[in-house]
Amino acid sequence: MFEISSVLQLESGNPEAYRTAEGVYNLLPEADRSPDYVEHYQRDALAFDYFVEPVDPATVHENARLHQEILRRLPSTAQVVLDVGCGNGWVARELLPEKEAVISFDLSLHNTTETYRRNLKSNHFAVAGDVLHLPFRDGSVDAIVSSEVMEHVPDVPNYLSELIRVVRPGGTIVISTPYNETIQYSLCIHCNRRTPLHAHLHSFNETLVASLLAPFPDIKYETITLSNKALLYLRTHKFLQVLPFSAWRMVDKLANRVVKKPSRLVIVVRK
Repeated sequence: MFEISSVLQLESGNPEAYRTAEGVYNLLPEADRSPDYVEHYQRDALAFDYFVEPVDPATVHENARLHQEILRRLPSTAQVVLDVGCGNGWVARELLPEKEAVISFDLSLHNTTETYRRNLKSNHFAVAGDVLHLPFRDGSVDAIVSSEVMEHVPDVPNYLSELIRVVRPGGTIVISTPYNETIQYSLCIHCNRRTPLHAHLHSFNETLVASLLAPFPDIKYETITLSNKALLYLRTHKFLQVLPFSAWRMVDKLANRVVKKPSRLVIVVRK
């Protein structure tokens, strides 16, 4: 039976010393030592409810197809899965019935608490902490999912290094992020500084991913692009949502050959 103490890297040897009344392991840095982005995402999770489904059906369809792509890239043999940036907990909902353990990890204590509350299973664990200092032992999990997180991270090389450190040899990391996004800015009314919309700090493509992963010669990786923007703008979800994933993927690939405008990039890293 899986024990959370087998993966957590703690100053105190007792994981229960960090467990909140709601059952979440709070390993966030103390307030007086927290970088600014930690406070930002605590407030962000309270200001924007991650657990409300998008109103736009095209967005719902796009998210569903992205999730299908991510899940099919996970090896069936991976039994302990870490979800880095769990958001609304969709990974836990999908994987808890079939995995030995799912660990929902997020910078937001609110998101981890709500994800745990909505998925009360004996094989589900929730940990709040900083992705730039993952509180897990080296090589302690079989697989990692980190969906729509990398574009928010202030230090991407450190983020990747931490993910690679924590996954076991032979393990798999599946990352997703917007593809070739044009970062847009607004002028903050409070500080009069340019502020990126949606808190997206970076934009990624295959060339940038190659440079970011070059310092890790012992890993193998592949990149996959999907979710053609033309199909999204034409509202084709009304017809494509009835297709099985394999058929939808064929249509999406064909659309990207005609109009090369994918909206999502999936990176699969094998250690």
